[in-house]
Amino acid sequence: MTILCSDGKRRCFGGQPGKEFYAQYHDDEWGIPAHDDQHLFEMLILEGAQAGLSWETILKRREGYREAFFHFDPFKVASMNNAQLDSLLQNKQIIRNRLKIHSTRQNAQVFLKIQQEYGSFDRYVWNFVAGKPIVNHRKLFADVPVSTIESDALSKDLKKHGMTFVGSTIIYAYMQAVGLVNDHLADCWCCTR
Repeated sequence: MTILCSDGKRRCFGGQPGKEFYAQYHDDEWGIPAHDDQHLFEMLILEGAQAGLSWETILKRREGYREAFFHFDPFKVASMNNAQLDSLLQNKQIIRNRLKIHSTRQNAQVFLKIQQEYGSFDRYVWNFVAGKPIVNHRKLFADVPVSTIESDALSKDLKKHGMTFVGSTIIYAYMQAVGLVNDHLADCWCCTR
């Protein structure tokens, strides 16, 4: 069931006062097909950073992540040295987890290899949903899975390529974030637009 927000719209999440940033993410990004490689990389890193935390926690730090990781330029992130990565452990604008911070460089390096192999990361990732979004019209969030056959396959392949923080649950959230999957609930205003 969605939340009736102060603007009169029903949303899956993000309608509470003080969480306008969350409503904006819901309305303008979540479930909307993304094809820009740099954005696909950004969301991959942010979803990995979320592991064990709430998405809201990560969204509040999104600008900090953009500053820390060169606006998610995968070439620059792939070239970061250990000293640069270790210095981020003092950055209060991001989650200061050593494994997550260091995984960004490794994942950027793998991301670039996948781009070279497939021509773009977009081409690679959209293959896992046959080139078009999986659109669900569930009535309750309780009916939304935490992983699927598709997220299992993408997760397994990313791990095979050498990425970390890409378990199936993280990858399903990623698929929702970049519109590979549209899980807006049936009574959400975004479901009918």
